[in-house]
Amino acid sequence: MKAPLLVMAAGGTGGHMFPAQALAEAMLHRGWRVRLSTDSRGARYTGGFPHSTEISEVQSASPARGGTVAKLLAAPKIATGIASAVWGMWRDRPSVVVGFGGYPSIPALAAAEFLRLPRMIHEQNGRLGRVNLRFAPRVACVACGVWPAELPAGANGVETGNPVRKAVLERAQAAYIPPGDYPMSLLVIGGSQGARILSDVVPDAVAALPGHLRGHLRVAHQARAEDGERVTAAYAAHGIQAEVKPFFKDIARRISEAQLVIARAGASTIADLTVIGRPAILIPYAAAAGDHQTANARVLVEAGAATLIPESRLDAEVLAGQIGLILGNPDAAVQMSHAAWGAAIPDATQRLVALVLELSERGAKP
Repeated sequence: MKAPLLVMAAGGTGGHMFPAQALAEAMLHRGWRVRLSTDSRGARYTGGFPHSTEISEVQSASPARGGTVAKLLAAPKIATGIASAVWGMWRDRPSVVVGFGGYPSIPALAAAEFLRLPRMIHEQNGRLGRVNLRFAPRVACVACGVWPAELPAGANGVETGNPVRKAVLERAQAAYIPPGDYPMSLLVIGGSQGARILSDVVPDAVAALPGHLRGHLRVAHQARAEDGERVTAAYAAHGIQAEVKPFFKDIARRISEAQLVIARAGASTIADLTVIGRPAILIPYAAAAGDHQTANARVLVEAGAATLIPESRLDAEVLAGQIGLILGNPDAAVQMSHAAWGAAIPDATQRLVALVLELSERGAKP
């Protein structure tokens, strides 16, 4: 008898893919087969998935982006993806289908609805994305990464938290070394592809710090590839030791070794910061749909684990002041670290697994 099959569908960003990876690891460990349905963008993030995960690329597109031609071509691409997903699911009959958001999850969720298969979605943010908002009333439940979440009428929300990858769990509540007169690590991350505003502001902010702090800092800065050279040069001009890369594969280690993290407020970043437990300065992405990053950031800000600087107020002087307040006060930094731990939901993956198993059992009954 074949092992049960879980089909996961996720869009092409780390925010959607990392929780899917955590669920894949857990379900494979339970003996399930796991198939990930994504697009070419999402396929770039599959390197961390277990090798036994089946990767299926589907046709999809966003009808909300691009010019007129791109929007007109979106519908046929999505229709082709749905038709392909219907055929694949009719043939393989997955036990459960889980959508993680993004337009590439449309074909799998639409096919599962057409075939009346057990299905659910996981929403990472405090405000649902466009695709999850559309499907929320038409699935068994919405697993919410941030609680309370804003849900549409008819949706059944369940608090799960955001699953984190195995590498993050292995460093859960890692011992925090408070700031002091020794080498300190400052980690700057702007999501899976960096953030230009952080590249523009952070080097000057670090340079504006008092000498006794600046001289002890080692910076790891995730910047877009096209910004790498100028960011490296900006740090070097001020004599600041910095490692600048477009992507850090060992992000869990870097968070655990940091005295302070400066970051966007993506859901996966918030989850990683809470599980490992590190003080943070959060700069939510102002153009995020529904301003969901500000909603995400409130989890840590209200817990006393982070400070928030809106993009509209971000400049080198303001940021330098916040960095100095945290790194210049070791006791406060330790308290922030402990507060981050207190806001964590380290068993988020297990909660998500429990929902998948419950759906599978319900679907198997006559």
